[in-house]
Order: sequence, then C-alpha cells, then structure tokens
Amino acid sequence: MSSAISPSPAPLALYVHWPFCVSKCPYCDFNSHVRESVDQTAWAEALLADLAHEAAMLPGRRLTSIFFGGGTPSLMPPATVAAILNAAERHWGFAEGIEITLEANPSSVEAARFADLAAAGVNRASLGVQALDDRALHFLGRAHGVDEALRALQTAQEQFGRVSFDLIYARPGQPLADWEAELTRAIGYGTEHLSLYQLTIEPGTRFATEAAAGRLTIPDGDAAADLFETTRAITAAAGLPAYETSNHARLGAESRHNLTYWRYGDYAGIGPGAHGRREGVATARRKKPENWMSAVARNGHGIELEENLAPVTRATEALVMGLRLTEGVDLGRVAALAEGREMIDTANVDRLSAQGLTRREGDRLIVTEAGALLLDAILREVVLGDT
Repeated sequence: MSSAISPSPAPLALYVHWPFCVSKCPYCDFNSHVRESVDQTAWAEALLADLAHEAAMLPGRRLTSIFFGGGTPSLMPPATVAAILNAAERHWGFAEGIEITLEANPSSVEAARFADLAAAGVNRASLGVQALDDRALHFLGRAHGVDEALRALQTAQEQFGRVSFDLIYARPGQPLADWEAELTRAIGYGTEHLSLYQLTIEPGTRFATEAAAGRLTIPDGDAAADLFETTRAITAAAGLPAYETSNHARLGAESRHNLTYWRYGDYAGIGPGAHGRREGVATARRKKPENWMSAVARNGHGIELEENLAPVTRATEALVMGLRLTEGVDLGRVAALAEGREMIDTANVDRLSAQGLTRREGDRLIVTEAGALLLDAILREVVLGDT
C-alpha cells in the first residue's frame, strides 16, 4: 500500500463586492452606486446564491483570505457578513489563520458596527481615511472629518486584530513638506499597513470633467516623482517598506488577500462587477446592481463572462501583476504558464539591469527601488505579451 500523502489543494481567495455607497466620491471609478434604500434580505440571499454557484465551480479548495470590498461594505448588516462567512466556510473550509478583511468608511455611524462585524468573523479592517486634513477631505468628497476618522481608527484598532488605512496624495497644490508631515503623522497612529495612492484622474469621474474644463490640475511628473520617492523613503525608515507599488507594511503584516492577486493565485469573485480567476478561467459578474440581481434570480449566479485564458494571456497577467511586488516575479512559473512562449525581452532586461532599474535573483525578476517609479515603461520594455 502506498504511503504517499496527497498534495494539499491550492489555496483560494474570495472577493465579495458590495456596490453601495452613501455618496459617490469625485475621484472614484469603482463599481459603486448611491441608492436611497436597499432590500437587505434580498441582497443577502442573492450573494449567498452567487457564492454557492462559485463554490460548485471550485470544489475541494480551502480559503486563505476573504475580502469584502466596494462600494462601502461597512454598510452591510453584520448579519449578512456573518451569513456569507458561515456559507464560505461550509462550502470550502478555512485555512488556519485565514485573513478576513472588510473595507470601511471611518465614520462614527459605521464605526458603531465594528464590534458586531468583528463578532461576525472579520479580523482585518481597511479604512478609507484618504487625508488627515479637513480641507483635503472636503475636496475629495469625503463625508467624514479628520477627528471623526481618527476616532473610527481607534475603534477599529480596539476591535480588529489587524488594521490598515488609505491615504491619497499628489493632490492639487500639495507641497512636498505638507505630505511629509501628513505621512509622518499617519505612521504615528501605529497601524502595521498603509495603502498610499497618488491621485489619478480616471475617465468618467467628476474629477475627469473638472480636469477637462481646466479647473483641476494634479502635480506634474517631476513633482509626482518627488512625492513618490519621499513616500518610499519615509515608510521604509519607519519600518513599513513598500512591498507593492502603493502598499506598505511591517514584515508579516502584508495583505494576504492582495498578495494572492499579485502572485497570480486563484480567487473567486461574487457580487456586482466582481472578477475572478479560477484555474485559467477568467470570470466577471454583471456590473449594474439591478442587472446582477436579475441574473442571480434567473440563473442562480451573476456571471456575465467566463473565458478560458490563453497561455500567453495568463503569463502576461502574472508578469504584469508580479512585477508590482518588491519580491518580483518567478520567471519559472511564468514560463510554465506560457507553455513554451517566450515572455521576456532578455536584451531589454539586461539593458535595464545595467541601468539599475531591474535585477535578477536566481529565477526571479525584480524591479528595483530606482525602477519602481518607471514601472509602466519597464513593463512595456520587458513583457513580450500584450500589455
């Protein structure tokens, strides 16, 4: 009789999209919608149906992380969160130490739910603080002020084992010294993870309209580069180095869920507009909430697209995602995904390495600290697949 032990099933992440917000921020191009009322019972039932379908497509797996995103998922009733978590554990089972993250606005109303959300099973909160300046928050369309946000942050730190918060910088007219002070203050609140994003003008947003009319101008390339480099230097010195282009954490406090994306692991996505990658198949749910609800009622799921990805597409996605990480990307795995197709322009890699912008460590290709600012250009030079 063979004594061989069967290999453990590949880990899996789950993304749950809650599309509703109290208001639409002028910079936001996410799939978020303002609704005066939501049938909470109907929404819970639809999410559970969508989840059951996805679990049937990915049997025998174990969840390593769950992420409730949006929209504003802290507006979800804690009972709905608990029902989804119970169903997910029943369908798949939880890996030891599973990370369960919920995005939240740092308002007093939503902070009042943190204890119930923690009791439901959430163990990591990601707060959309966005700025530590009231004028900047007003400009960004946020409903909270700084004092309210800091009270919510304190409550989150009391209720959840792990807490992260977001800030947006490179705002119009933002002096470098002001950002240095704001970031230093943020680090002083003691979270082990920060997501720090440069303000970008996304098509279809109110800021895009303002920019097109000449009423909004963000820092130019040189100023943005200075802000980026300063951000990396301050966080590294404070023990929260960048582990991804916009994400900074103490060692061991990285977002396990987002690492699944960047390392090109499998993840299931449920809810309006949610995307997934399951064993080489790309999935996408219907974006508009009403259309997603109708599809679930009709079909038992909200899927709009299921596509078998070509090997070169999978390899390209793995490269583009992996090169965002400070750890770089495993070229051996990329080669396996590509099934023999050459994916790397080695001459350009050698040239960029000579310039100090990339380096090789064994079978890993890494974009250096000097190259991080030029990531998009490096991807165009290095990746032979469609980028």
